[in-house]
Amino acid sequence: MFLADNPFYTKRFAFYVGKRCNTQTIKDVAKELHLDWKTVKELEKQYMREKLRRAGKPSPRVIGIDEISIRKGHIYRIVVSDLEKKRAIWFGGKDRSEESMNLFYDGLGIQKTKKVRLAVMDMWKAFENSIRQHAPQAAILYDKFHVIRHLNEALDKVRKSEYARLIGKDRKFIKGQKYTLLSHRENLTKDGRKTLKTLLAANKRLNTAYVLKETFGQLWSYTSEAWARKFFDNWKASLKWQRLKPYEKFAELVEHHFDGIAAFCKPENKVSLGFVEGLNNKIRVIQRRAYGLRDEEYLRLKILTCMLPDI
Repeated sequence: MFLADNPFYTKRFAFYVGKRCNTQTIKDVAKELHLDWKTVKELEKQYMREKLRRAGKPSPRVIGIDEISIRKGHIYRIVVSDLEKKRAIWFGGKDRSEESMNLFYDGLGIQKTKKVRLAVMDMWKAFENSIRQHAPQAAILYDKFHVIRHLNEALDKVRKSEYARLIGKDRKFIKGQKYTLLSHRENLTKDGRKTLKTLLAANKRLNTAYVLKETFGQLWSYTSEAWARKFFDNWKASLKWQRLKPYEKFAELVEHHFDGIAAFCKPENKVSLGFVEGLNNKIRVIQRRAYGLRDEEYLRLKILTCMLPDI
């Protein structure tokens, strides 16, 4: 039987510990197995390195680019995924700058970078500049997940401005209702839907903003860029008399990036947003469980292996 890097434990035991850490915190596994938490963390890292080795070196054709905040104070790292193989393939950089993004392509190499045909990302100029420089052949798609995030931020600004403007009982309907407003109606509980109905009935501007947000999602139902364009032009025109400044700024952002957003109309650019959302959810869980650990290599390994099968 092979020995683990730690001479006191077998590789089989290291893998057992690694699998336990998929669903439990290091602290809980350490308590259950009567081990020091540092030992558990090192055994899990060995397990994750082996998972990565077995997954092989990536050669992606469709990549997803996102950033995560690793600590309070806007400290960012970039995560790149292979959207066809459905796995995270790179975690790095010192921030979300163009220079940090360039490190991914430098590591991937010229030949593999030439094979990238589509990059799915947020409307962040640094990421766009980097791919245009390194992989000019690749199409760029600004995906729904990120676009809607900007729209939700605009809706929340309207909510905050209404809260600041109102006094007395009109104000109480708005307080603490960020989640109610930003959630899909079908994701709300029965009480949540009731609260939403009361909130929207009590405030005309918020009701208008909410309806506009819900309507905007129809953009992704079009298979023709011309029809998508017509829909957006009509949506933007409906803002004219509404005095919703955050929405006007959002419309300008979409206008500026429309070609990259409407790229979803092309059949070859259809990607699984379910994977993107699933990965983001897993990363949030990883960050919550790893809170307080200052081991960035551990965080890197957790993110790169979270969508890989167990060994």
